Amino acid sequence: MAFKLKNTETAPAKSAYSGIDTLLRKDISLFGSRLSSKQKYDFYNELSILLPAGVTIKDALDLIKENQKKDTARSTFSNILEKVIAGSSLSEAIRAEKHFTAYEFFSIKIGEETGALPKICHRLAIFFERRTEQKKMIMSALTYPMIVLSTAAIVVIFMLSFVVPMFEGLFSQNNIELPYITKVIISISDGIKYYGWIIVLLIFGLIFLLKFMLKKENIKEAFQNGLLHLPVIGKFLLKIYMSQFMQAVSLLSSAKFPILNSLQIVRDMIGFMPLKKALRHAEEQILKGQSLSESLKGNKIFDHRILALIKIAEETNQTDLIFSQLNEQLNSEVVRQSKLIATFIEPLIILIVGVIVGFLLIGLYLPMFELSNVIK
Repeated sequence: MAFKLKNTETAPAKSAYSGIDTLLRKDISLFGSRLSSKQKYDFYNELSILLPAGVTIKDALDLIKENQKKDTARSTFSNILEKVIAGSSLSEAIRAEKHFTAYEFFSIKIGEETGALPKICHRLAIFFERRTEQKKMIMSALTYPMIVLSTAAIVVIFMLSFVVPMFEGLFSQNNIELPYITKVIISISDGIKYYGWIIVLLIFGLIFLLKFMLKKENIKEAFQNGLLHLPVIGKFLLKIYMSQFMQAVSLLSSAKFPILNSLQIVRDMIGFMPLKKALRHAEEQILKGQSLSESLKGNKIFDHRILALIKIAEETNQTDLIFSQLNEQLNSEVVRQSKLIATFIEPLIILIVGVIVGFLLIGLYLPMFELSNVIK
């Protein structure tokens, strides 16, 4: 059954896609202000278990609400329950809450209309479980290196701020000719001593400026295209977003979405500009009569293997299965590559820290030999 987006409009004077981009970009939970991917996984997973067991949606929502520990989640599910009791469907109740995306609304809507709501909830649970796993993998790959790097930075700043000036005074008192490396270290120490706060403010200013500039699509696209060209990191990021794309299309296909509508929703879901641009171009080509596989040709982010499997999916009418398998493959590659990156980053950071500390020690101890001759 084809599903037309224009038939799902419920809010007056607003299209089905009104505000989608704002909603979807704010899906990640920060400091507990929004529902996290883990909370959404628990929500959809519990629905997928309770509904087939004969529990009504009202009772299921009541059970889920009572199990919430955070005020944000409890308030959200309480509002949904009240709307359902008042006569709204689950999809309409979810749509009224800012924590849920259009992707979830349309999926639940299809599940209600086709009688496959438990299945849709199960697929949504898998989607958010994978999203949570990917975040954990990225964090686990970066946590230890960042701790090592932060500790090393503190040690180096301490040495430059307190230890180096002590040696500088000692060398000045004895009129020792300093090696070039020592002069460089002393200059850096003086820079931190006199301009440290200015440097810190400049760093934070650059961070905020970059964050502001990345709100502009052309700058964000250029930045992300640059990331794609980074060795190792570029391919890793691309696989993460491609995995999310495959899983979303698989879910929407299982819910009987037309492929064009699926692309429109997924494009608004994903914040990765190179992929958004590719999907926007694909939509234009599909409207001209081309197939999905043909419309994606010529774009570097879709390799030959993916295009071949998409073509098979179209020919065999197994879009749901093929995209699900592609998602599994890409997710496995993300897991494997995240471990490789973690294995590579740790010794690299230790090496960098060792070089910096060695540079400081050599710069400070070289004049000590000259000092020993002066004392004699």
